[in-house]
Amino acid sequence: MTEPERLAFERLVGVCRRLRGPEGCPWDREQTLESMTPYLTEEAVETVEAIASGDAEHAAEELGDLGFLVIFCLELLGERSGLGLAPALQMASDKLVRRHPHVYGGAKVADGEQAYKQWQEIKKTEKSRGGATPSLLGEQPKGLPALVAAYRLQEKAAAVGFDWPDLTGPVAKIHEELAEVEAALPGAEAATAREIGDLLFATVNLARKLRIDPERELRATSLRFRERFLHVERRLAESGRTPTQSNLEEMDVFWDEAKRLERERASSPAPERENPS
Repeated sequence: MTEPERLAFERLVGVCRRLRGPEGCPWDREQTLESMTPYLTEEAVETVEAIASGDAEHAAEELGDLGFLVIFCLELLGERSGLGLAPALQMASDKLVRRHPHVYGGAKVADGEQAYKQWQEIKKTEKSRGGATPSLLGEQPKGLPALVAAYRLQEKAAAVGFDWPDLTGPVAKIHEELAEVEAALPGAEAATAREIGDLLFATVNLARKLRIDPERELRATSLRFRERFLHVERRLAESGRTPTQSNLEEMDVFWDEAKRLERERASSPAPERENPS
């Protein structure tokens, strides 16, 4: 750790402790681990969005905010149980060293895939110490977004060889699942819903094989849809109308216009930042 990093970390810990102290902030002193849970969730989502934006400064700010909340919550945990900042960081370090024997021991791995498989095997061994035999799939948080949950399940199964050898398999599976959706359409709603779920799961699997985050890309697609539809609304508003007063053919023209403008903006060179000197 560099001296600036050490000083910055110590300052942040000091800020947390002062806020919780007798002369600190009344609101911060009132907080509990339970009351901070919504803020952790919100900040984690904001951090993910900042990373997706590609703005390094914004990402650094949000990661810093998330780091503050983690340290703040560790302070709360320390006050409650004695297991605060130092024990938590020590446990994290111990776990990382233990699960990286190819770095801290004599084990050998050929690539990242083998390293991940080894990690899962060690994790399973750790979990089985209580007598039970846990699954390599582990347990997932119930609040995990469905796309993320599917991605992680597939990733863990792939780590032990339960995976297509190349892209041919997942692409064929998507075609198979789409055909099953089409076949189910005239039938019961429950059957159709099940087949659509299978199609989504197969699509996530292809994204995983391509190392594409489906949650991030679906979020980006939703944002593009929103911006394009807002353009349609603005264009209709120029003639004093709304989408309900238009038709699909006219809205499609404005939609295509929005896509064209989007491509033009994407191909335009970014403006140069002014030199502060």
